[in-house]
Parts: sequence; structure tokens; C-alpha cells
Amino acid sequence: MNYSPLQKARYEYTPKLPGMLRNGITEIGVKEGEETQSVADQDKIKALFPNTYGKKEITFEKGQNTAATKKQVVGVILSGGQAPGGHNVVCGLYDALKATNKENVLYGFKNGPSGLVEDDYLIFDDSYINEFRNTGGFDIIGSGRTKLETDEQFAIAADVCKKHGITAIVIIGGDDSNTNAAVLAEYFAAKDTGVQVIGCPKTIDGDLKNEDIECSFGFDTATKTYSELIGNIERDANSAKKYWHFIKVMGRSASHVALECALETQPNICLISEEVAAKKMSLSQIADYIADSVEKRAAKGMNFGVAVIPEGVVEFVPEFSALIGEINELLAGSKAETFNALSTWGEKYTFIEQGLSKESMAVFAILPQGIQQQLFLERDPHGNVQVSLIESEKLFSALVADKLAERKKKGTYKGKFGALHHFFGYEGRCAFPSNFDSDYCYSLGYNAFMLIQYGYNGYLSKVSNLSAPASEWVAGGMPITKMMNVERRHGEDKPVIRKALVELDGKPFKFFEAHREEWSVETSYVYPGAIQYYGPTEVCDITTRTLALEQE
Repeated sequence: MNYSPLQKARYEYTPKLPGMLRNGITEIGVKEGEETQSVADQDKIKALFPNTYGKKEITFEKGQNTAATKKQVVGVILSGGQAPGGHNVVCGLYDALKATNKENVLYGFKNGPSGLVEDDYLIFDDSYINEFRNTGGFDIIGSGRTKLETDEQFAIAADVCKKHGITAIVIIGGDDSNTNAAVLAEYFAAKDTGVQVIGCPKTIDGDLKNEDIECSFGFDTATKTYSELIGNIERDANSAKKYWHFIKVMGRSASHVALECALETQPNICLISEEVAAKKMSLSQIADYIADSVEKRAAKGMNFGVAVIPEGVVEFVPEFSALIGEINELLAGSKAETFNALSTWGEKYTFIEQGLSKESMAVFAILPQGIQQQLFLERDPHGNVQVSLIESEKLFSALVADKLAERKKKGTYKGKFGALHHFFGYEGRCAFPSNFDSDYCYSLGYNAFMLIQYGYNGYLSKVSNLSAPASEWVAGGMPITKMMNVERRHGEDKPVIRKALVELDGKPFKFFEAHREEWSVETSYVYPGAIQYYGPTEVCDITTRTLALEQE
């Protein structure tokens, strides 16, 4: 197989562990903290998790390893979308397992949780795992989005574990995946299977975080990758001086990625979905906000700029959410067949006009025709609008163009406006992990095995104090149930891990808020450049601006 020079060098990189985990397996003791409770709905969550609720947070520290010695056979699963560093979680888990006892075994269940119920696996050895150290992607065993949520699935999983003598399962995933991990851990405990379940926090969206989990893995690498690209575009914009670039970035439920990229690159505009919702901003108000920047910059002879748009921002616009709800009702049941039978867009438009309320029709009417049609052509399996497919970067540039045309007629705007569009998503999901993510993920995997060795079940691998050098990181674990609340999903109350949205009173947003007016008018661009893997620590091991501001 052919390797690039960087591939070869990364395979040989030795990830840095928290100081305590460097002591050697026999010198890692455990300190238990206070009992925990869920973030909300305590009685309901406790009732759903009687065997795993209320457990204590733990911290590993230097001391005698008091865990019982036994052969460990562990299974690992990659769940959900890719995130840089996932391979290193597996590598850290494997290395800790083998350092404890060469006879320990690590199974990799293929293509996500379905690999467990289908008994589709491989057994790791040194030669195989060494091909994936410090690399991006999830191709080591593949991933998938199958949910483990039925008793039938749990029973099959228990049988597969019994067949192979598996003592623990490690699930590497986001909020839904770790919710599944908590439910599976409860089932295994209730059935007295002896199988433990440990989760690891993964998502580039950054919305799996709280007072205990400072950041999910992959966020650092993904945002650095997007920021490099945004910086390159800013440099191009400042060179050509004739285009406004509208850039959509990942983040349907939260705007952490957009905010971090804005802090890294200082674009002229960055929308924050949570602020849009808090201020109940309309599409017209958002378009005016962006047009103001375009107009002010044009008055200074700068007919160019950069706007960063979170993937899910339109879902946070109250009037747009109402429109989507009405469209879903409009096409419910047999009415969808009536609509689809109409042969021209004009006929369909009349059907829509008659079916929507006056308020929603006013919103629909200002949308570009391409977006209008997309709302009616792209449906999910339940017949609902797939909001995530809406090209919001094109939507807002079109709305801004309309606003500027109105201003030109009034004589208040005399500039030129040309728009280009970009979507940065997959570009960051499988990048070579940064040193931070390489170290953090390896530590999460190593730490996950320590939780297994000490007999914990339904815990999330936790590494904190992440803005400090890796030697000062703190390793431990927390019960997954601590992060949970009850939400209404598909007509039922479901226990789920609460998503972490951007906090509008948090330090990262406040820093952005204090500077964005200047950035909107001036050319204050910052060019982060490519992720650096070798060189000065202050360049190679730097954390995200978000994490640095949060821990000031």
C-alpha cells in the first residue's frame, strides 16, 4: 500500500496521556465522588434506570490498582457520523487492554450497532490496529446509525456477548448513541448478564457537552479544518474584491461550529441560531442585518465579504418553523397525492396559496422559487420537509440581493453585489486528527478500559481540564444518566441526553458579540492556515478558541 509522508509520520506519533494515566496500569487508583442525579426529570429517569441511576462520579489518581484481575474480552462500536480521532479511541482502548494482560481480546463490531446484533465482527491485533493510529475516518471497522432500543435487540446483543465471552461493550458516539449505551447498560444490569457498557463522547457539532464533558472529540479538528478553508476564502475575497461568500457549516441543532469558526477567522457576518430564536428574528430581519453590512462595506469601496451560516438556522426562525408545520399538514395523507398529480408549478403554487395561512403564505412568497420547490419535493420517510437539505446559504444570499435591489431604488445603496456559495461539512469529518484530538481520543479510549477494569457500567469516559497541557488533564468517568432528561419524541416520552446549545451569556458568544460590529464593517480577517502537527507546542497543541474562552 502507498502512504503519503504525513501518513507514515502520523502512524509513529505517540499520543500524550494525562499524567495520571502514564503511571502504569498497576499504579492507577480510583477516587469516588458524590452520587449524581439527572439534569431534569429525576423521578422519571430514576424509574427508567433503577440499576444504573444515581451512581457516583469517579476520578482516577495515582495509587494502587485495586481492581479485580480477570481476563477481559471487550467489544467496541463506532456509532453515527464520522469524527476525527475515532480511530485513536479504539487504539487507546486496545493498548490499555493489552498493557493489562496480553491475553485480553478486543472485538470490533462492524458498521455500527448493527454489527453487534448481526454478530459481524473482527478481532484486533497489533498489525491491523497499527494501520489506523492517529488517522481520520471510521474505516477501521465502519460505522452506522442503527439504534439499539428494543428488548429483542438487547436480548440478541446479550446472546452475542455470551457467545464470545464478552465482558464489556464500548460505544463511541454522540448524544443519541450514548443514550442507547445507557439503555443497553440498564438492560444488561437488570438481566444480570455481567456485561458492562461504557460510552465515549463524539460529535463534531460540539453539542455533547456540559459541566463535566468539556468538549466532544472531533470538534477541534473539524472546526480547524473549516476555519482553514474559510480563511482561504477570506484571503481570496480580499484579493479579488468582488464577491460576497455565503458559507454554510455543520450544526443543525446548535451553532457551536459556526461560532468557533467565527472566533478563528473573524468573518463579516456569522449567524448564531440560538440568538435568532431568542430574538424571534424573521427571515426579513436576518436579510436586513446582512444587507446592512454589505451596504456599509460598499460605502467604503469594499464590495466583498464573508458570511458564515449554521446548517440549521432556518429551523430557529419562528415564522419559518410555523411555515414548515403548515406544509407538513398541507401534504398529510391523501392530500399529497392530489398535490403531486398537479402538472405545473403554477397549479401547485395555487394549491399552496389556498392551503397556507395568510402569515405563512407571506413567508413562503419571499422565498426564492428554487427553495419553494425544494420544500415540496424533498420529503423524509414520514412525509415531512427535510429542513436539513435546505440550502440556507443560497436562501439568505437571494434575500439579501432582494433587499439591496430595494435599497438601490431608494438610492441608499450604490455598490455591487455578487454572491458565491459553499457548504463545508464532509470536508471536516474525516480529516487527520489534530494533536489535541489525537491525544484526547487516545486518552478517552485508554480511560474507557480503566472504567471497565474497575467494574463500572453505564458510564461515560471523561477527560477534563482540557485547556491545560495534556499532562495536566484529569481522567475519570460519570454516569450517563447524569446528562439525561425526558423529551417528547414521536408521541412518546423518551429518555435522552440533553443537547448543549450555544449559551448566549457564555464567554465565547460574549466575545463574539463584543467584536462582530467591527468585523461586519472592517476587513478584520484572520487566516488560521492548515492544522500543524509538528513544531512549537503553542502552534501544534492549541485548543479551540471556544474551549480557551470557556476556561479563562
